Amino acid sequence: MSFAPQYRARVRLPAEWEPQAGTMLTWPHRYGDWGDLLPAAHRAMADFAAVVARFQPLLIVCYDEPHQRSIIEALAERGVSPVQISFVLCPSNDVWARDHGPLTVYREGALPLLLDFSFNGWGNKFPAELDNQLVRRLHAAGAFGDVDYRRIDWVLEGGAIESDGQGTILTTRRCLLDENRNPDLSQQQVEILLRDWLGAQRVLWLEHGELEGDDTDGHIDMLARFCSVDTIAYTACDDPGDSHYESLQAMEAELRSLRTAHGEPYRLLPLPWPRPAHADDGHRLPLSYANFLIVNGGVIVPAYDDPADAKAIAVLQQAFPDREVIPSPALPIIVQHGSLHCLSMQLPAGIELPGCGRTLIAS
Repeated sequence: MSFAPQYRARVRLPAEWEPQAGTMLTWPHRYGDWGDLLPAAHRAMADFAAVVARFQPLLIVCYDEPHQRSIIEALAERGVSPVQISFVLCPSNDVWARDHGPLTVYREGALPLLLDFSFNGWGNKFPAELDNQLVRRLHAAGAFGDVDYRRIDWVLEGGAIESDGQGTILTTRRCLLDENRNPDLSQQQVEILLRDWLGAQRVLWLEHGELEGDDTDGHIDMLARFCSVDTIAYTACDDPGDSHYESLQAMEAELRSLRTAHGEPYRLLPLPWPRPAHADDGHRLPLSYANFLIVNGGVIVPAYDDPADAKAIAVLQQAFPDREVIPSPALPIIVQHGSLHCLSMQLPAGIELPGCGRTLIAS
């Protein structure tokens, strides 16, 4: 792409802990690459959706009507009524709404603007032609109400950035400067685009930190997360014999060197290191407790059937003392190299979901 920043109105990317209208999920289906793993993923997704529905409405993308019926049945078994859900029938490649879903900014005070960045399957690693059209098609179908929409011709995934809601973006060089995403853009140009489209007043770059099995080239939402304007929870490795130890120790040192917008050190909360888990072919899976989801009144934490699950819940309860912290099974999801935050995209307050069990058809 050519470098041509266009949108210069005052905008702000809200923090995830701000009020939300709902959560977008793109449900796993038989046309994706889940194969024999699909039944377990379907159950884990239903468990996750049922927890989210305790706190706020859902916008669920279904592949087709039979797919929708199976979703309704699974959620009914978990006590979730269809009236809590807005459904959209729209084909997709995969489930990772964090990266193919919209990024919503506020402009001129509190008017939401839906931003549809290009998505190329994490640097052309995986098919993405359907996912790259999802936001446009959902918006045209009325899934987000009358919110204004803009398509942006540069690649940016939601999992690649963290916002404190006050103009600070936390990200990784390895991902945002990846040559298979926006090869013609320098770091300075990326910062200008983040300023113009997301209202970034400053960008904090991490050089270190990566997880084996992560297909995203170092998404920040697997590594370090804002919990407030002055608090960051991060993936920590305390095992010197682990292959991640050196990189994550270096990342921790970087985090300690960062300062808030007011020049103060961040309050850092280390998240525990779960036992290694491997796929059937032997490769290591990128288990991370940093991939939690914040909802209205709650925080949903990946659970990996590991003793460290309880420790992660305790750390995040410390980070969010006024929210209910709840685990949701994530092992059937992490086998495809993502977790709960990767599955979901928050829709900030001001977006009007169809609601009441309505089904829209995206063309």
